[in-house]
Amino acid sequence: MIRVLNIISDTNIGGAGRVILNYLRYADRTRFETLVAVPRGSLLKEPLEQAGTQVYEVDGMADRSYHKNDVKLLQDLIRRIRPDLVHTHGALSGRIAAKRCHVPVVYSRHSAFPVPAKLKYPPGRWVNKLVNEHYADHIIAVSPATRDNLVEGGISPKKITVVMNGIAPVPQTSPQERVRLRESLGISPGTFLFGILARIEDYKGHLYLIHGAKLLKEQGRTGFRILVAGTGSFEEEVQRAVTETGVEDVVQMLGFRTDVEALLNILDVQLNASYGTEATSLALLEGMSLGLPSIASDYGGNPFLVEQGVNGLIFPSQDSQALAKCMARLMDHPNEVRRMGTRAKELFEAKFTGEVFAQNIEGVYLDILKGDSHGRT
Repeated sequence: MIRVLNIISDTNIGGAGRVILNYLRYADRTRFETLVAVPRGSLLKEPLEQAGTQVYEVDGMADRSYHKNDVKLLQDLIRRIRPDLVHTHGALSGRIAAKRCHVPVVYSRHSAFPVPAKLKYPPGRWVNKLVNEHYADHIIAVSPATRDNLVEGGISPKKITVVMNGIAPVPQTSPQERVRLRESLGISPGTFLFGILARIEDYKGHLYLIHGAKLLKEQGRTGFRILVAGTGSFEEEVQRAVTETGVEDVVQMLGFRTDVEALLNILDVQLNASYGTEATSLALLEGMSLGLPSIASDYGGNPFLVEQGVNGLIFPSQDSQALAKCMARLMDHPNEVRRMGTRAKELFEAKFTGEVFAQNIEGVYLDILKGDSHGRT
């Protein structure tokens, strides 16, 4: 049995935490025992335990990648439980602790964003390369865009394997359930329904959706609705923009929802307008599993999930006019929506299932351990 200790510093359940949970659902438990270290009080603890894994709470480490005190605590934990491999999600402290204990370490990079100039050129580039390559035997990039960011920052492509996220398919709700939910939201029959289900942060691009809705209304279009589900630090600004642009009748702010899967079931098209940190969007994958076409920005990993004209449309990020044109195109061509939806489900089943994801992750583990000549301290 191969013991793998995952280390994650998140106190909330974000994308990286969901990736671990998705892996646990499909892990080969006859060969791999998954252990997880989280900050004390993390919301991840309960769902991880429900998934059948041993969770270790660590004092400190909360929502930070590095602190010297965290390194010491994690060293003590690693020496006590003696894993065969450490898998960190960010968490530089965990990588340093693993190396000091002579345990092989793999690091998952979950985001994609423009590489700052200080990391593109020496000496910052040299330091970035040294730190990342020394403190990781291998790096998992969750999209080609993430890999490209790492390489641009000086890291050798030989150190990187792309493993795109995979998920469990979202269950389909019944036609009656879909009708009831649409009615409860005040959505009349025949309304074309777009939706964005994401944290409401500046870089998620909600304001561009609002301005896109305004452009559509100015064209005389009213038979559509955009559902905005989620909360975040930018929520007040988005709500203000909805009011100031006069799109309250077509943009519906839903706030925090526990019925995300049911909401996905009533959409015609899913939206993603990110212009920061987007790698492999779990929300887009969930929609694809239901046969939902997408309209997504060309930022980060989106173009590796949404193929232009195949399972959706891509628009230049931060371009409300281009976004509005894509929305109008799909509203006007229902046959295209159906064709793209069929292809979205086919692509999901071929490339993005939880089974494929878990097998790819475990393949990286085995490749690292094949060359492991490290002792344990």
